Amino acid sequence: MSKRKLNRRQQWRINKIQQEREARARKREQSAEESLEEGQLGREQVGLVIANYGTQVLVESKSDPTLRQRCHLRANIDPLVTGDRVAWHPATEDSDGGIGVIGARLPRDSELQRPDRYGDLKTVAANIDRILIVIAPYPEPFANAIDRYLVAAETTGIAPMLLLNKTDLIDDSNREQLEELLAPYPDLGYPVLRLSTKTEEGLPQLLHTLAQGCSVFVGQSGVGKSSLVNALLPSAGARTGALSEATLKGTHTTTAAELFHLPSGGDLIDSPGIREFGLWHMEEAALLEGFIEFRPFIGHCRFRDCRHQSEPRCAIQKALTDGDISERRMNSFLHLRNSLESENKF
Repeated sequence: MSKRKLNRRQQWRINKIQQEREARARKREQSAEESLEEGQLGREQVGLVIANYGTQVLVESKSDPTLRQRCHLRANIDPLVTGDRVAWHPATEDSDGGIGVIGARLPRDSELQRPDRYGDLKTVAANIDRILIVIAPYPEPFANAIDRYLVAAETTGIAPMLLLNKTDLIDDSNREQLEELLAPYPDLGYPVLRLSTKTEEGLPQLLHTLAQGCSVFVGQSGVGKSSLVNALLPSAGARTGALSEATLKGTHTTTAAELFHLPSGGDLIDSPGIREFGLWHMEEAALLEGFIEFRPFIGHCRFRDCRHQSEPRCAIQKALTDGDISERRMNSFLHLRNSLESENKF
């Protein structure tokens, strides 16, 4: 995927919007500094960003989770996303408007990123312990799409897990295909959990998993991410969208990432619908590393620039012949590599 070229008018408009944003940021910074000087804000403390509204974020106090306030960002602060830990000053009861001020973003343990409309990587959530890749019988899942998510998760260092949602829609017409699709993953160390919000199959096991840290649902639209949030935490009120009967593709319903605390423990970030991770920014070496069963054989090919197809003494091809790498995963790697090369030509 290449970055889109902009004409002069588009570039002028982008610059104009940027100037307006900078002017608004300076105004917010001035207001924040005045609030600090006038003693309208409390002492600095650590907080958690639980929602992002663009120019403001909703922050929850770490020491007192009942304290939640919208906050302005002081100038020169790195962009914030849901899940960020911050140093902030809450507004006092005497303050005008009750808006707190964030002074700094604390270091992140992990980031979930996706490309924006211009081809640049954009972080959508932070400090995540687990990526839950949600698929469903409809829209039909494909191995290449699942492997894209898995490679992206491996690249970020965040543990992935596969969720087969809407098991109530499984019948004789799709059962064998789904089982064949998911069969390789448990042996690779990727757990697969089957669940349904209608029959409640798998929900207790999912809650047990979610209780361990902070998790995020990803997957194409229509697989039931928001419905899962509603089943796990009805008070969240996450919006759901019905599948189009004509296309069997979902409609995007979640507009901003939001963090929820689960009663049984753990946190869950409901992220905007992401149809697929863009891996266009990756080098082939990183793509290879993203296929975990390839790792023992990387660097052992006869040729440094081996394409892992028909070259003599290719360690990856030998592993394929020996059964250490499945043909399906090999085909998936080649497909993703070809996609990267095609996207990077332009």
